[in-house]
Amino acid sequence: MKKPRLSFWQIWNMSFGFLGIQFGYGLQNANVSRIFETLGAQIDAIPILWIAAPVTGLVVQPIIGQMSDRTWGRLGRRRPYFLTGAILASLALVIMPNSPVLWFAAMMLWVMDASINISMEPFRALVADLLPSEQRTTGFAVQSFFIGIGAVIASAFPYLLTNLLGVPNTAPAGEIPPSVEYAFYAGAVAFIGAVGWTVFRTREYPPENMEEFEQRRREHKGVIAGAGEILSSLRAMPATMVQLAVVQFFSWFALFCMWIYTTGAVTQHIFHATDPTTVAYNEGADWVGVLFAVYNGCAALVAFAIPWLARRTSRKTAHMISLFCGALGLISMAVISSPTLLLLSMVGVGIAWASILSMPYAILAGALPPERTGVYMGIFNFFIVIPQIVAAGILGLLMSALLGNDPMRAVVLGGISLAVAAVMTLIVNDVDERGAS
Repeated sequence: MKKPRLSFWQIWNMSFGFLGIQFGYGLQNANVSRIFETLGAQIDAIPILWIAAPVTGLVVQPIIGQMSDRTWGRLGRRRPYFLTGAILASLALVIMPNSPVLWFAAMMLWVMDASINISMEPFRALVADLLPSEQRTTGFAVQSFFIGIGAVIASAFPYLLTNLLGVPNTAPAGEIPPSVEYAFYAGAVAFIGAVGWTVFRTREYPPENMEEFEQRRREHKGVIAGAGEILSSLRAMPATMVQLAVVQFFSWFALFCMWIYTTGAVTQHIFHATDPTTVAYNEGADWVGVLFAVYNGCAALVAFAIPWLARRTSRKTAHMISLFCGALGLISMAVISSPTLLLLSMVGVGIAWASILSMPYAILAGALPPERTGVYMGIFNFFIVIPQIVAAGILGLLMSALLGNDPMRAVVLGGISLAVAAVMTLIVNDVDERGAS
């Protein structure tokens, strides 16, 4: 069936939920290392504490993708999962800043990340479900825009609460500052509100052949059948997906380095503080929130320029250029001593982030069989989370053995990894390169 072109506002509504999803992720990325350090984590132990995020994605996303491929009801195919994940994630956001001890915070990261993944995975599949090929790049770009806007607000929220409303950003040893606590509460409201907008403002297409759909659903009903479908899909992955997997590995290894070590890099090298109870440390940690807000804001703006660049070159050329910008941004942080100049580094990161969130999915969608879009989008998440699991497993050792426990060197390593990802983009064969609109 030829899918009808959707209006801009229809694409806007179907993507709006990502505003809430990224509000949750933005708070997590900018503040969880801070929470861990506040509760007593040592710098070389932080990567293994973060392993919850990639592991839950590895497990949850393909399962949710397979289940949503075989779902149809009053809320459609993907929307029941949007809503369930939003409810669970909002509860986790309320509980996380009230963690009394380190092990509880680590456990809540597992719960929060699993819940966010339940909402997020079907959003990727929804674009492939509803949009014709020539609109998919735009569809993923609009998602990137909302991801950027949500993360801007979330990342800067503790800083804004302190500097605009006077909410304290320090607390006694072992306690989470009120500015972080209130930001997480706001994130819970934003998450459920934005996802609810998409759920109730977007209409999904029913299966073309309901009888055939019901037969496939019966055949793949149950845990064993579902696992079998995931494994068979893995064995039959399109070549384009395998090629993109290499690019994704180095891209997400870099992002993991940035997310978990930027707080330590900035507080140590720029604000010259290592004690989480000091004013200088918390000012530096707040500034990291601003830096993350800037790269996400840049991503939101660049999201609409990337389809333009892809039309004039190609999708993979646009992605390669964007990744090189991110590599330069991360590496440049090592030679900057001014907090303000770090904003320029984040511009490069933002360009890369905008492309990472859209271009691989636009390339991938055209190579997937429609009846397995959800499960393949879930499997594609393997190549996002496996590099993060690898990073979580080896970065602690690298920090002590090769990087001198210097978080800034870990950030630079991330920049080098982004440069490798850019080069590996050249191997990708975009089988559905039809331009973008």
